[in-house]
Amino acid sequence: MRNWKLASAVVMALGAQAAYAELSVTPAVVSDYDFRGITQSALDPALQLSATYTFSNGIYVGTFASTLDDDSYPDAHLELDGIIGIAGGDPESSFGWDVGFVYYGYPGNSDFDWQELYAGISKGWFSAKLSYSPEFVGLDDSAFYIEGNGTFPLPHGFSLVTHVGYSFGDYWDAAEDTDSGNPYFDFAIGIAKTFGNVDVSLKYIDGSDLKAFDGTPGDVLTTEGKVWLSVSTTFPWGK
Repeated sequence: MRNWKLASAVVMALGAQAAYAELSVTPAVVSDYDFRGITQSALDPALQLSATYTFSNGIYVGTFASTLDDDSYPDAHLELDGIIGIAGGDPESSFGWDVGFVYYGYPGNSDFDWQELYAGISKGWFSAKLSYSPEFVGLDDSAFYIEGNGTFPLPHGFSLVTHVGYSFGDYWDAAEDTDSGNPYFDFAIGIAKTFGNVDVSLKYIDGSDLKAFDGTPGDVLTTEGKVWLSVSTTFPWGK
């Protein structure tokens, strides 16, 4: 009887949370699936979809899916990630925090699967995030990624968006294949604007060159500089 009452209480608590939960879904078309300065789609366009279910207490669960380059990920034509985390903060002071876990999945070839923990903060126009993987990209070496992002308002509803990222750890120490030694960094700068319910972003993305993928056939996993375009919308509209 005690177990039944406990189970009932858990179900009721989850039901109460679900009543105040919000679901958001974002489809996007991008000129390239860029991951920290490294193309995942061989500089070809990609279709992407993300969905997040956020509860009133700040806990959220979500997923992200994107098409991939066949030569970069043999037998895995799709990336399908699972995400769980919790976020909070003080809206009055524009301060926020976020911690969570990502499982990067590659249906068709689970050898590429890997996991990552992350923690981030934001304040006004600035945000920062630290990510850690014990087995980066499915290999035995660990890796860290620290990033900073800035968004600055411009006239006529435009925004200036900036990003810099820095990769380090055992994986990058063992790689020793950047153009200037280890570790590896990437950056981006561009503009963004919302037209009605459609978000458009145009950036230039570049950083260190990974020698292992310099001049690879078909631009597989290349890190060369590129102009990147994203067009997306988030449902439900009007939020």
